[in-house]
This record gives sequence, structure tokens and C-alpha cells, in this order.
Amino acid sequence: MDNLRPVLYLSMLLVLFLIWQAWNRDYGPQPVAAPGAQEQVMDRDGVPAPPQDVPDAPVSEAVDAPTEVALAEPDRRRIRVVTDVLDIEIDTRGGDLVRADLPTYPVSLRTPDQPIRLLDERFRQYVAQSGLIHDRVPGVSGEGRAPSHHAIFQAERDEYRLADGQDELRVPLTWTSEDGVQVTKTYTFRRGDFLINVDHAVRNNSDQPWVGRQYRQIRHGSTPSRESWFLYTFTGVAYHDGRYEKLSLEDMAGKPLDKDVQGGWISIIQHYFLTAWVPFEHEINQFYTRVLGTPARPEHIIGMRSEAQTAAPGEETVFTSRFWVGPKEQAALKAIQPGLELTVDYGMLSFLAKPLFWVLDWIHNVVGNWGWAIIILTILIKLVFYKLSETSYRSMAKMRAVQPKMMQLKDRYGDDKQRMNQALMELYKKEKINPLGGCLPILVQIPVFIALYWVLLESVEMRQAPWILWIQDLSVRDPYFILPILMGVTMIAQYKLNPAPMDPIQQKLMMALPFVFTVFFAFFPAGLVLYWFVNNLLSIAQQWYITRNIEKAGKKG
Repeated sequence: MDNLRPVLYLSMLLVLFLIWQAWNRDYGPQPVAAPGAQEQVMDRDGVPAPPQDVPDAPVSEAVDAPTEVALAEPDRRRIRVVTDVLDIEIDTRGGDLVRADLPTYPVSLRTPDQPIRLLDERFRQYVAQSGLIHDRVPGVSGEGRAPSHHAIFQAERDEYRLADGQDELRVPLTWTSEDGVQVTKTYTFRRGDFLINVDHAVRNNSDQPWVGRQYRQIRHGSTPSRESWFLYTFTGVAYHDGRYEKLSLEDMAGKPLDKDVQGGWISIIQHYFLTAWVPFEHEINQFYTRVLGTPARPEHIIGMRSEAQTAAPGEETVFTSRFWVGPKEQAALKAIQPGLELTVDYGMLSFLAKPLFWVLDWIHNVVGNWGWAIIILTILIKLVFYKLSETSYRSMAKMRAVQPKMMQLKDRYGDDKQRMNQALMELYKKEKINPLGGCLPILVQIPVFIALYWVLLESVEMRQAPWILWIQDLSVRDPYFILPILMGVTMIAQYKLNPAPMDPIQQKLMMALPFVFTVFFAFFPAGLVLYWFVNNLLSIAQQWYITRNIEKAGKKG
């Protein structure tokens, strides 16, 4: 135990390896479950059953009423809705949201006019669906009395735009049954808001009571290819039923969801962005998941079905809901529904990551630049751990000062490891050196490093955030690898300040670690490398100052 510094570096490597393993386990390519093919099914009376992607209509009292048959599509078309933050397409078939672009979030800085696309029916089978189902009740035929997402709605216009000075935009779609039940499905968009209100107003102009429910669901095809092994790109289901739960698309077939939940929400999340159906807190809904399609073209569905509402002849009832399609903005999500901000997933170290983000966000509000905010936060973290670091560096400095004596002991005892270790312990005791003092204080700081890593990697606020000069996006790697190289240089400087290991193998390992870390960090987000680089600079300054003072004291003595 002549030098425990390698233990620290090996521990860091182990932590980074565990992170990589977690990525590979949770977000790497996995075999796709083989769902059964979706096909038309007849019930025992020879009547076509509802499509498998429509929730079952609950049975009231024991009656087998005919179910809705999917309608033909003679008038199907797309309606475009444009606000300051959304560019949406609505399909008149079901009134589904089939495309959603975010103009304020470009795909990359090189293509500022190409917005991020969340909902995308054509390439990812990613759509937001909602509709109504009629309960099966005694004496009332529910056939054709409630429009599912297969029904064809009518719309007055093909395009709606939020005009200058206009704060709200309403897009109504209408559907009428043969017996006079009229349903108006209305989307309400607001300026600067990614939250959309969705209402189903049922006007019962028939001579029979209308009893039905609203369902809302999100459909997604297979998991997209990962952008990079060094980038957190989880795409899957998340929901809140009192607790935050997450489920990969590939696991949905083996872990079906079916439970009643008050409040809560359902969503599909990806890196930086999400779509979510958000009921109101007093509502009780049945949460469910389904996997349809074929192994080559799977369709994953998470949805919720409301409790029944009744409209007597001549009366009206309204179903309301909310749909978020946009970035993971923590403050906005938290204000909508408790727990929705948890989709910004910092992992098991959230208790550290959340305060770090709060401080980082506060600094950014003051300085107006995320890069400088990271640097200031690094300085603050260094100040918090100053005493712990001081203990570590003093121990290293003392080890460096007695290294000539340690080398004498090595020459004296040669390969006699037992006597060598005994002599080292006596030397440590005489010089008042704690061999663990150089390692443990820094190990305590590792959870903070990992928590900040998740903050920088998961927070959408860092996406495409510039710093200075060539660093125009802190969320991606340095395009010229300058920061990783500078970081590697600081690690070499740290190595020179530390006592050299007595074992030649350890010496080679210590010399190799800066190069290994440089290559590893070359693919990490620039914001994280910036943090590590600044932290190393501060550590070098502190260590050099302490080492110099101890060496001066030793010369005077």
C-alpha cells in the first residue's frame, strides 16, 4: 500500500464502465417481442369486433350489443396547425395527431430550419390518438354511436395558424351518427405552450341515452437506432400511478399494464423530449398497454380509458384532457401535473442531481451562458469539498516527501513483501501519514461527479447551448477534440504532482490513464468535459499550493 492513487483511478474507471454497462443493458439493441398480427376478428354473432387498438367497451348488466365497425375513408385528409412553437398535422381519420414538429428546436445547429420531429406516423408509426367508445347497456345499441380514432371527422379548413397578437387557437372537428349523436372534438393551442387541450363534446340528439367513455393513447413503432454509444437515447414508455415507472418498448409485451389510476399520466419519452396524455387530478382512468402488428413492424400502445359519462336525449356531456408534445422543461412539466417532471430522469442520484441543476439554472439566469454557469458551478463544488480535497492533497504531499525513504526501504528489503509492508507502516506512523487519506476524500466526491454527469446529459436546457469560440453546443462532443486534449494534459500534470508508485507496473498504468481518459472523454458532451477540465485545473492549483508549502516546511525542518 505504498500508493493508493491507482485505486482512485481504477474506481473511476469502474464507475464509467458501470455507466456504460447500464446504457447497454437498458438502452442498447434488444430482441423485439413477437406480437401477433393485427387482423379482423369476428365475435360469436358474426359481427366484426372493434379493432384491437381500440379499448374494449365495458359491459353493463349482461348484454351483447353490436360494436362499432370501422368506417370507410372517402373524405380523409390532413389539417395543418401552426403556432409559434408547434407545427402539427391532424388526420381527419379519428382526429389523430400524426405529425408534430418543434420549430424552436432544430435538429442541429447546422440545419437551423429543420425542426425536431416528435410525432411521425410515416416513419416511426408514432401518433397520439383519442376517441370515444359506447358502453354496452341493456336495450341500447352502441353501434355507430361513438367515434373511435377510426371514424372520419369533418373540418371546416385545411390549415389553421396562430396570428400575430392571437393567444389561443381552436381547431374543431365534427362527427355525427346516423341516429343524431353529434360529437365535436376540439383542439386548443396557446401561444408559447406545448400543452394542448383536447375536448370531446357529445350532444345527444337521439331518442336514447348515450353512455360512453373517452380513451387516449400513444402509439409507437419499433425503437429507433441509437445515435451513439456515448449518448443517452432511451425511447420508451413512462407513466405515473403514484410512482414514476419506466418500461422499454421491447418489454411491453411481457409486462402488460392494466390498472385503475387516479390522476397520473402516461407518456412516451426520448432524449430531451416527450409526448404525454395528462388527465386532471380528480379523474380515475384505466391505464393499459398493448403490442400489436408483426415482429417486423411492431406497434406499441400505452393508453388510458376514462369512467363512463351519460348524456340523456337532448343533453350534452363533455370529456376533457391535455396532451403535451415538446421538450422536457422541468418547471413547466411540474406545474402541469405532479411527477411529470420526473421524465427528466437523473437516475438513482436524483437527490443530488436536482439540487445541482437548481443551482446551475440559477447561475445561468444570472450570467446568461450555460458554459460559464458550468464553470462557476465547478468552482462552487470545489469550494464545498475544499477541506476534503485539502486532506487528500496533504496526504499525497507527505507521501511525496517521504518517497526517498520509501525507495530506501524497497532497496533494503527487496522482494520480502511482509517486511517491506511492516517497515512502510512504521514509516507512515512515524511521519504521521494516513495511507488512506489521499484516496477516501476524493472517493466521497464521485457521486457528485456522476450526478452532475446526468444533469449535463439529460437536461434539455443544455441542448445546443453555446459557450465560446468553437463550442457552440455543450450537449455534444467537442468537434475538434480540443477540450478532451486539454483535459488529458491536466491529468498528466496531476500525475506529475502525485508521488510516483514504487511498482513499475503501477507507474505504467498511471501514465496510461490520462491517455485512456482523453480518448474516452473525446466522445462525451463538451459540457461534461468542460466541468472535468476546470475541476482538474482547480485541483492542480490547490495541490501545487499545498505541496509547495509542505516541501518548504520540510526544508526548514
